[in-house]
Amino acid sequence: MPETHSQAQKASRFRELHHATEMLLLPNVWDVASALIVAEAGFPAIATSSAGIALSLGYPDGERISPGEMIARVARIVGAVDLPLSADIESGYGPTPDDAATTARELIHAGAIGMNLEDKNADQLLDLSVAVEKIKAVRSVATELHVPIVVNARTDVYMLPSDEVKDRYPEALRRLGAYRDAGADCVFVPGLKDAFTIGRLVKDIQCPVNILGVPGAPSVSELKKLGVARVSLGSGPMRSGLGLLRRIASDLRSKGTYALLDEAVPLKVLNELMRTRESL
Repeated sequence: MPETHSQAQKASRFRELHHATEMLLLPNVWDVASALIVAEAGFPAIATSSAGIALSLGYPDGERISPGEMIARVARIVGAVDLPLSADIESGYGPTPDDAATTARELIHAGAIGMNLEDKNADQLLDLSVAVEKIKAVRSVATELHVPIVVNARTDVYMLPSDEVKDRYPEALRRLGAYRDAGADCVFVPGLKDAFTIGRLVKDIQCPVNILGVPGAPSVSELKKLGVARVSLGSGPMRSGLGLLRRIASDLRSKGTYALLDEAVPLKVLNELMRTRESL
């Protein structure tokens, strides 16, 4: 297990970043190389994408990867980057609060200091009471291990088809308020892009809010004015990299060109980043 004192300090520092003057920006990573690139860019913390990790290992998104494989990848990234690391663990890899507690315990042992915990399983929202008990179970484990892990509680109300949730905002507020009261440090609402509604939520929920940065969402400067504390990119960076690879493959096959390789990070730079990682 990593040094608990240092890990606890990182967790406290990560929590403080949610209340700082500067908005917390997290371009999510999926492996050691992507984490080192983000760290080199000067970000104060690292966050993983569960979808990014799963896809990179050959699994579809949606808890199809085993918790062991997910935690192993998180541990490898933790060992490579000397920054606070928050891990996306979907809905905790199991239907019960005990499952979430087990995953949280393994995550803390892997060195993480934060976690995303969502309220959806198999394309359905969890019963609110179950989602709340999962957060409480995670908080209990964090207290037991003396690592104040930062819980970013996610609701997928805005990710479901509109005919499945008639009154999105009241339901989102009900759920997020319950998650806050259960011990979540931040609340996350992927799919919410309307500036007015985001500002309304920030005022109503009275705790740090995480918005997913996607095309069509307000800019970082606009979100800062609305009071948003944290912006993350989810699997967007990983999928954008695959989009570039798709274009490179298409150009090579159809045109016989490889100009897009100009955007590649030089191998010398990557090797130097890896050598820096080995010295940690």
